[in-house]
Formats: sequence, structure tokens, C-alpha cells
Amino acid sequence: MPYFSIIVPLYNKESFVRDALNSILKQTYTDYEVIIVNDASTDDSAIVAETFLSEKIRIIQHDKNKGLAAARNTGIQNATSNFITYLDADDVWKPTFLEHIFSLTQEFSEAKIFATNYEEIWGTTLKIPVNGSENLDSNFKGYIDFFALNLKQGIYCHGSVCFHKSVFEKIGLYNEEIQFSEDLDFNIRANYHFKLAYSNSPQMIYFMQTSNQITNSSIKNKTIPNFDEYEVWAKNRPNLKRYLDFERYVLGKRLKKDYDSRWKKVISPIHKENLNWKQALLLRLPRFILLTIDSIKILLLKFNIKISTYN
Repeated sequence: MPYFSIIVPLYNKESFVRDALNSILKQTYTDYEVIIVNDASTDDSAIVAETFLSEKIRIIQHDKNKGLAAARNTGIQNATSNFITYLDADDVWKPTFLEHIFSLTQEFSEAKIFATNYEEIWGTTLKIPVNGSENLDSNFKGYIDFFALNLKQGIYCHGSVCFHKSVFEKIGLYNEEIQFSEDLDFNIRANYHFKLAYSNSPQMIYFMQTSNQITNSSIKNKTIPNFDEYEVWAKNRPNLKRYLDFERYVLGKRLKKDYDSRWKKVISPIHKENLNWKQALLLRLPRFILLTIDSIKILLLKFNIKISTYN
């Protein structure tokens, strides 16, 4: 049995999947299997992926497009290892990613979640995200409170995290009914029940599509996480309550920009002390100003300037 099962969800990424798979093959730690889940791609993604098939790499075909959550679930259900990690088909790992995760699994036996920091590429510019990792020593390796630190961009992304199979046995799989931010829902459940061991060394590269990442496609009428479900957990966990309110802020602002009336309901449970003044102000601004601010952000990124409400 391999030590790691690597799940690669694949949908219409023919221009990127080769680099993603090559970054797996370049890993310094090599005791793994790779499960590519082709989610009914309509381009040549599967044809490219099939050139990599071997004793360690296999592909599972969905007969229809089911979405990212379902693709991950298929991979999890077919994994043979105790440690399960993911790499989206348009991202890459640094050669020592698995080596770092392996080290975490060996050194921090109380943890069931293991993650590293990551880097973002905006166009041709490489950046460390504003994600709370700046509050840790650059060489930090140890346990962290996910809800306390994760109040900016994600302290990890789903290409830089690994879960022990007991996590899925305890909390279940990804909610396939959620069409937007299914990762957030899963992360809340996982980190509520299990400890997270973290390395602040960036071992994964997340490719950002500048215009899409800021303006994004519409989420109007898409099924979103119900953060209210976790309020009962937050009664005795102030850090969890603050995290839920932060994610309500992010989601509510997004819905407001999409003319989606659900934004008012999403933000109504927020405790005002859990937002900074910039975040509170943005929630009060009209839609056209929010969209104007997004346009300014895109313009500034062209000059290698990234502004944020997270500071």
C-alpha cells in the first residue's frame, strides 16, 4: 500500500494538466499512487492525462460532469492509502511537497490534517498570499489553530493539504449539493474535529487568473454553504465564531455584487466586532462601488500592487 493517494480532479485543463502531473513525477518522496478523476472533460484533457498512465497512475472516468466535490469524492472512495492529498490539474507542487507532508505526519502524531503554505502566480509575478502565515516564523512547523489564523486568504489551499483517511470516516465526504465554496464547508468540519500540523514553507504554486480571481463568475442561484449550521459549535469556540463571520463577510460581499438578495441573510448573524473597519465599510457600500473597487484592484495588479481588506 502506498503512503499517499494523490487525487487529481480533471475538467477541461488540457493546457495545464501535463505540468501538474509532471510536478508529481518530480517529487523527492515517491511512495504514492495517483488517481486522476476525469469529470467528463469536453476537451483533450483525458487524452493528455492518459499518456502518464503507469503502475502508479490511473484514471477514473465520470460519464457526466458532476463537479469538483464529486470528483474529489470519487478519488477518496478509490484511494488505497491512509493519507489523501489533492492537486488540481492547473496547479503544481514544488518537488519537496510530499517530503514536507511526510515529515509532518511523522513528527506530529496527534494531527490528522497536514498542510504547507503556498505561493500564488499572478501573471508572471510570484507572491506569498496574505493568509496569516506572515504571523508565523518563516521556518515554523507545528500545530496551529485553523480558525484563529485563517481570517484572510486560506492558510492552506486544497492543493497544499493532506488528510488522514480517519477524517473522512468521521465527518464524511465533500457535500456535492454545494456548488460554491464546498472546500470551506469541508474545512470547517475537518478542523473542528481534528488537529492541523502546518509547515510555513511554501511547497505548492497556485496559478491565479487575475481577472477571474477578482471579479469571478456569478454565483447567483448557486447552492452555497450554510454557515448557520455550525453556530452551535461556535458557542464555546470564539475563534470559530470569528471565522464563520469572516466567511460570511466574504460570501455576502460576493452575493451583493451579483445582485443576489441572499446577501442580507448571509451577513445578518455577523457580530460587528469580528470584522475590521474596512470590511464593515465594504458591506455598506452599494454594488457599483464594490465593482469599481474590483476594477481598480485589477489595474493595480498590473503594476504588481495587491490591496486587501485583510490587514
